[in-house]
Amino acid sequence: MTIQLQGSLFDEADQIGLRPLTPVHRTVLGSGAWVDVLPGWLAGADELFERLAADVPWQAERRQMYEREVSVPRLLAHYREHQTLPHAVLTRAREALSAHYAAELGEPFATAGLCYYRDGRDSVAWHGDRIGRGDREDTMVAIVSVGEPRALLLRPRDGHGHGAGVRYRLGHGDLIVMGGSCQRTWEHAVPKTLRPVGPRISVQFRPRGVN
Repeated sequence: MTIQLQGSLFDEADQIGLRPLTPVHRTVLGSGAWVDVLPGWLAGADELFERLAADVPWQAERRQMYEREVSVPRLLAHYREHQTLPHAVLTRAREALSAHYAAELGEPFATAGLCYYRDGRDSVAWHGDRIGRGDREDTMVAIVSVGEPRALLLRPRDGHGHGAGVRYRLGHGDLIVMGGSCQRTWEHAVPKTLRPVGPRISVQFRPRGVN
């Protein structure tokens, strides 16, 4: 597979590492949901993208959709609690996030899921991470994106929240944390696009029992 990634000028002189988590900007969505966003949290994100694209054991999965089995439109990798993550900076990121959000979350981030969006045809449909405790408890999902930016959309679910949805373009080391009731009262998606877009990898950190 040939990967064409347009590098970020912000990344050119940086080695892979983490910048301070403050100041992170919080947006209150309503119904107890909020999102924190910090652009460029991970330095050297383009180099990390190249390493993850080459080194992670990506899986092309298939899932049952109504009466037929379909291909999942992205590549996936899952790292359970206590499994070694594919790069040391991801371990440091998980530890930094666990420390920063300890007072609100009350527990550490434990697992990591990776999604590889190869081009505009890859996507994820509207959903909330409600498998497990996320269906009944407030929780957090922290996402670090490397590679080319893609749109992440959020919208109220079942009449929750106020006003229209929100949209973020995430890539090149950007961080977004969805917290509070966000997984129950809002949905998020990465839509397909006909515009030419480069590849992107997102890394999702979750507490134990949330998926």
